[in-house]
Amino acid sequence: MAETKRRTVELLGQSIEYDLRRSVDATEPRIDVDIHGVTVVVPQTAEEHPEELLKQNAVWVIEKKEKYDTYREQVPDRKHEEGAMFPYLGSEREVVVERRSSSDVTTDTLRLARHHVEETSVKRALETLYQRKAREVFEQRAKHFADRMGVEYEQIEIRNQRTKFGSCSTTGTLGFNWRLMMAPPEIVDYIVIHELAHLQESSHNDSFWSLVAEYDPDYAEHSEWLDSNSTRLVFSQQDV
Repeated sequence: MAETKRRTVELLGQSIEYDLRRSVDATEPRIDVDIHGVTVVVPQTAEEHPEELLKQNAVWVIEKKEKYDTYREQVPDRKHEEGAMFPYLGSEREVVVERRSSSDVTTDTLRLARHHVEETSVKRALETLYQRKAREVFEQRAKHFADRMGVEYEQIEIRNQRTKFGSCSTTGTLGFNWRLMMAPPEIVDYIVIHELAHLQESSHNDSFWSLVAEYDPDYAEHSEWLDSNSTRLVFSQQDV
């Protein structure tokens, strides 16, 4: 489990709020800046020097934060109701509520079981469908690429993280954010390959990126898509 604390720091004359998160999966301190804000992640046992790290990277942090502040204004106002359109593996599909034994996905629809909607809500039924499909897809794609890359992982967890799309623990557990099911298939594959590569290289060094490039030659383009299209993967206003 990760412990998160909200703090404030002065960077280039601006007061910047950030989250400090201790993580058992982190091997070295890092700064994450995305649509949700600024987060400093440190290993569980590391001494805290978040302000020093932020000040050393102040220009980068400010530029990224301003970019994502602009993205935040582009967050879609999704309606969790029948007839709404939601992306699934990159294509828009209509939400349909009908009497059926279980929810499922077709070529152009997300078909929700009426009994599930009545017991919970359209929003909850949709989220459950995405999570179930995420497990199916990530297990299949992880096995596919792990066999090709010659690596082994311990298990796969489908997570509800707000600030991260994928993770790889030191014990070999791969974590994937179910919201990635709204992204195109090549983005899903990029994240899978990225996390599997961490089983061989823990840091983002040249060897790591060479390994990623071997199995995803367009990884830079896919990384940029994810960086520039975070708003497409927002499921509800609570994600922001």
